[in-house]
This record gives sequence, structure tokens and C-alpha cells, in this order.
Amino acid sequence: MDTSKKCKVFEALLCLLVLVLVTNCSASVSVSEALAKKELIVEEDDQNSLNTYIVFAEKPNGVSVQSGDLSSWYESFLPAATTTNAVGSNKHPRLVHAYQNVVTGFAAKLSGEEVKEMEKKKGFVSARKQRMFSLQTTHSPSFLGLNQNLGLWNESKLGNGVIVGLLDTGISPDHPSFSDEGVPPPPAKWKGSCEFTGALCNNKLIGAKNFATQSPGELPFDEEGHGTHTSSTAAGNFVKGANVFGNAKGTAVGMAPYAHLAIYKVCGSLGCSESDILAALDAAVGDGVDVLSLSLGGGSAPFYADSIAIGAFAATQKGIFVSCSAGNEGPDYGSLSNEAPWILTVGASTIDRKIKAVAQLGNGQLFEGESLFQPKDFTSALLPLVYPGANGNQSLAFCAPGALKDFDVQGKVVVCDRGGDIGRIAKGQEVKSAGGAAMILTNQMPDGFSTLADAHVLPATHVSYVAGLQIKSYYKTSSAPPTATILFKGTVIGDSTAPAITSFSSRGPNLASNGILKPDIVGPGVSILAAWPVSVDNCTTSKATFNIISGTSMSCPHLSGIAALLKSSHPDWSPAAIKSAIMTTADTVNLRGRPLVDEKASPADIFATGAGHVNPSKANHPGLIYDLQPEDYIPYLCGLNYTDQQVSTIVQTSVKCSDVTIIPEGQLNYPSFSLLLGSESQTFTRTVTNVGEASSTYTVEIFAPEYTGISVNPRTITFTEVNQKAQYTIEIIPASGAGTSGKDFSQGYVKWVSDKYSVRSQISVIYV
Repeated sequence: MDTSKKCKVFEALLCLLVLVLVTNCSASVSVSEALAKKELIVEEDDQNSLNTYIVFAEKPNGVSVQSGDLSSWYESFLPAATTTNAVGSNKHPRLVHAYQNVVTGFAAKLSGEEVKEMEKKKGFVSARKQRMFSLQTTHSPSFLGLNQNLGLWNESKLGNGVIVGLLDTGISPDHPSFSDEGVPPPPAKWKGSCEFTGALCNNKLIGAKNFATQSPGELPFDEEGHGTHTSSTAAGNFVKGANVFGNAKGTAVGMAPYAHLAIYKVCGSLGCSESDILAALDAAVGDGVDVLSLSLGGGSAPFYADSIAIGAFAATQKGIFVSCSAGNEGPDYGSLSNEAPWILTVGASTIDRKIKAVAQLGNGQLFEGESLFQPKDFTSALLPLVYPGANGNQSLAFCAPGALKDFDVQGKVVVCDRGGDIGRIAKGQEVKSAGGAAMILTNQMPDGFSTLADAHVLPATHVSYVAGLQIKSYYKTSSAPPTATILFKGTVIGDSTAPAITSFSSRGPNLASNGILKPDIVGPGVSILAAWPVSVDNCTTSKATFNIISGTSMSCPHLSGIAALLKSSHPDWSPAAIKSAIMTTADTVNLRGRPLVDEKASPADIFATGAGHVNPSKANHPGLIYDLQPEDYIPYLCGLNYTDQQVSTIVQTSVKCSDVTIIPEGQLNYPSFSLLLGSESQTFTRTVTNVGEASSTYTVEIFAPEYTGISVNPRTITFTEVNQKAQYTIEIIPASGAGTSGKDFSQGYVKWVSDKYSVRSQISVIYV
């Protein structure tokens, strides 16, 4: 494909991608309403049409996953009428994927009637129709305190020897972010392969496979841009002179620059098929990755019906750390994806860099906004201002495709409302196509002060909801013809309100398991610069092309890369230990030293922040950790009232909950606390492991949630050895007035403090 054609294709794809990355919600859902909607929606199957089903089966005795016998076993479940193989293939024509490492089962094209017949066969466990999942830097490393030759980067050797596996849209392998300069060969345990030919794979990009059934037989090239961006965010190498439209200039680098990358393409323009995701997880576990990064999700689901949760559990059993995006369905409560406790669930926050563009009105008012595209030749003279939606027409207000063709915007600055299921860049394209000179994009109420720097197709600025109200008021009430222009200020660093929780970041509570606080953590996910397959500015032939986009898809690989650094620095730590270190050392204040704020510029609550904002350097030296082994989750899963079969589906071994000492959700040795509190007290036990100084003493500090009392026993813990364990109990006691103040939840924390470390566990209490 020639460069000009490729650029036009990606301009269109960029509009689509930004729509997918950020979903704007117009309704506000409370915590109690979110809990009330905790229901599994079961779709009615068309009994005759073919759909992809994920089928779970018992593993017959004596079958080896290497022998090929599993495929034969799987094919025995398929309808006899479909046993003719494709020409030149030994694979059953209906068989989509045969799983070997994470589950005993397969994906196949089946009708509802065929599934009913399959249920009668010996060894059949369950089957369900697959779901479609959606896809959910120059400055963020320094913002997170990562600097060359210092601290965590120095102690972890930049992630040397750690393999990060990413499930996404593929990769652009010839981008300089994936150079292997300074990167050693992969460790001997690596068993994966690269489908690219020639020198496209190297010591940095050690593996690349395509599992996307929507592009069968194709190489895992990235046609969307998303996978290239997330891969370079997690583990991209150093690239000097990175910028987009001349903004955000600097050296682009991922969190773990010397870690290895293994890419598994599971997504395309139609989304991400659940069966493909499970196949990629199956391969990654067998290949020997150390960290898995999934910037995708499908909303809340019971863990036995969630292939990411099932595959991630198998990864955890192999010591693999799994990081997933929390979702882009905020700011509504109960809007999370990837809620399992063995997954690190990552929300999105801002960094202190803005690409400023100021809206100036004819009355002299100035409103700060953001835009990545900042043309130097745009006039500072005031132009006519128009708001097409002033008459209440929603299509005009949202600048929907085709809506402005009969509306006079020629040469004017056009006000467009954010939302309406229309991409932000697509709105600008509509304004440009209709002859508009510039666009002011205004937030709706749920998005508040959360603005984004996008690669707009015309001069534009994205302003807050409050600014939008004032701009529209000026337009409607000005005695003189309303006018405006946009003043471009370029890259500005030092926003002291950062990190702030952005509006689109999905919120808790955890609908799949109320006793586990989610999200776990937040990290940079707003206006993040990283590698991109083509230039978004002037279509140059340079391979060093970058883009700035936003989403929890961007925050997830930040945490994946940080986990790789911690794995390199502490190779003996379990996935749960790494998660604990990240959570208990998180920051709960911004650069001003004040509590983290949300899109309303109000203190962000615990269902937005989880444990807080990641602090990589502190996570490398947490003092204490809350550890878990895979078998520890079985009593917890039985406590969720799952059936024996459902638990067995998750852990992939036969489980009888009647033989298990069942624990309540909140009793899992998790680094935070979450509970539904009625009129009776609740007591939990936690075990901490000393990974700090051998001789150390910790004293507890308590900040009780509103209308509760907290008792911790003992209040002091003393250690004499590294890796020594200690146990404490915490009782949370309802006080008079709980749940009567109009607020249905509250938050607090317990913090264990020594002369060197501070180990914080957040507490969420929902009144019932």
C-alpha cells in the first residue's frame, strides 16, 4: 500500500478507534442501582444458525496435551454430518480453536440444536455462545518517577529478561520502538514463535501470532493502530525526537524498555472474539510469557462465564501476572470489566501534560481546552460563532455525520456537543466537510472537566462542561453577533491537579464479587503518546510515527510494563505479591498534595480510584505484601455460591465445594477490603509477609469509613526475618446512622507504618 493511501485509511480508522476507545454515558447510575442490576443476561439462541460456541469438556485419562489426542477428543463431540475436512487441512471444518493449556475445551461453529445434542455426550461439561469484546510515551515515564540509571529502572535493568505478552490488534514490527538495541536474547524458557519473516522479529519482538478469525491466514500486522500503541507503552524501546504535530516532543519509551514482547493478534475492525482471546491466552501460557496485558473487555460477568477470567486464572497458576483494562464505561457505578481478584484491574487517570488550545470569545472570555492538532497559520481574528444545536435538535448538537449539510457553518467556529455515539474526531470531520473553519467541542455533564487532546482534522479545542455552558450562554444572549477564535498554546507541563480520574474510566463496585474492591489501581490513560503505524500529521515516510490517544487501553499497558519491572527486580515474587506491592504503595494525593479528584473536580471516591494512583518506585520496596497462591482462590470461589462444575471450569481441576472450607469473599487475603454492611459487625483476617527490613516493627493507623468503627488486633506487628509472616484481624462495626445520610457507601483505610515503610489497605463499605 502506498503511503498516501495508507494515511487516508488510517485517518478513517482513527475516527473509528477514538469512538471505540471512549464511550460517553449520559445517565448517572448510583452504587445501589449498580448492585441492583447484578444479573446475568442470557441470550436466546437461534437453534438453526451457526454461531461460535466455547465448549468445555472433561479431560480423558491418559491424554497428553502434546500428543494431539486432545484435538481428536474434541472432534468427537462435533456433529457427524460435518466431519469432512477442508482441502489440505487435517482440522475439522467446524473447529475454530482447540485449547490445550488454559482449559480443556474448544471453540466450534455450531447451531443451538447441535449444542443440545452435544450435551448428551459423555465428557461434555458446558457450552455457551461466545461474546464479542471491545478494545478499551514521551512524558508518562518521568511523571511516574522512572528515570535512566536511577531507582526502579536501574534496579530492574529496564525489565531485562522479562517477557510481556499482549493480546490486541497486532503490531507494526518495523517501528523503531521495537528495535532490539540494548535488548539481550530472550531467556531459554521461551517456546513461542514469530509469524513475520525476515528481520521483523528480533530480541525485542520475539513472538507474533494471529488468532483473529476475522482475518484468517494473515500475518499479525496492526491495521488499527491500537496494538502498536499499547505494545510500545508497555515495553517500547527508546526513540528520540518523538512528537505528534510538533507537540509533546521528547524521547518516547515504554515502561520496561528492555523487556521482550510477544504479540497475539485477537482483534480487528469488528472487535475481539472471545474464542480468539481464549486461544491466544492458551498459546501465551504455553509460550512462557511472564506478564500478560489485555486492553480489552466485555463488561461484568460471572467468572465461570468470562473467558478472560478463566484464561487469566490458568496464567496465574503458571506464575504469570495478568493486567487488564477496567473499561471505558464511566462515570457510571458498576461499569467495570475484568473484575476477577487474580487480575490487576486498571482505571485511567491524567498526567500533568496538556496540549492546550484556548477558546476566545468576542466578549473577551477565555476557556482553556485541548487539541493535538495546532496549526500555526490559523487566524487569531475573531470569526462568526454558531451552535447548531441551539434549537434542541440533537443531531445538529452532536454534529452527526451529514447533519450540517443544510446548516450554514461556512467560515464559522462551530460548537459541537461531545457524545451521541459519534467519535470526537468524526464531529470535526462533519464540521470541516460542511465548510466550518473550526470546532469547539463541549463536554456533557457526565464528562465534567475531563478533556482530551485529539488529532483533529481542523482547528479545534475540547473544553469542559462548565466552559461549554458559558460559551452557549454567550452565543444565545450576546447583543452583538457572537464571535470566537482558538488560540493554540502548545505543550504545557505542570498541571498540579494531576493525576485526576477521567470521566470515561469505569467505576466499581465489583458486580461479579462485591467482596473484592475494584478497580485495583489507576494509571496514565489520558492523551498518551506512543507508537502508531503511520503518520497522523503530514504522511511522511518516516517509520518513527506516533499518536496520542486515550482510554483504559492506555493505562493497562503502563501497569503491565511496571509489573515487568517488578518481576525483573523481584523474580521470586508471585503475581499476587506484585499486585499487593502496586496497590499498598499507591498514591492517594495529586501533585498539590491534595486528594485525587475526578471529572467533577471533586475528591474521587474509592470506586473510581481503587487503591490509588500507581507509584512504581514505592512498589519496588513495599515493606509488606499480601500474598496468595492459586489454590487459595478455591475456597473463595465456592463462597460465591458457584456450583462444583462452575468452580471446576475456572480452576480446571475437579472441585467439590462440600469438601472445601468455604470462606466469605472478604476473607480472601486481598490487599484491600470491600463489604456490604448491615446491622452486624464483620471480621476479616489478613496475613502479611515481610519483604522489607529483617528487623522491623509496624504500627497500625486507622481511618474508619463514616458511620463505622474499626478494631484491629494486634495493633503492632514485629518481624525478625525477611519473608516472615504475621496475621491480624480487623472488625468493622456499624455505628448509629449508617446508610441514613443519603449516601449509600463510604470509604476508609488501615495503614501499617514502620520507620521506613507505609502499607495502606483501602476499605469500601456499602450500606445495606
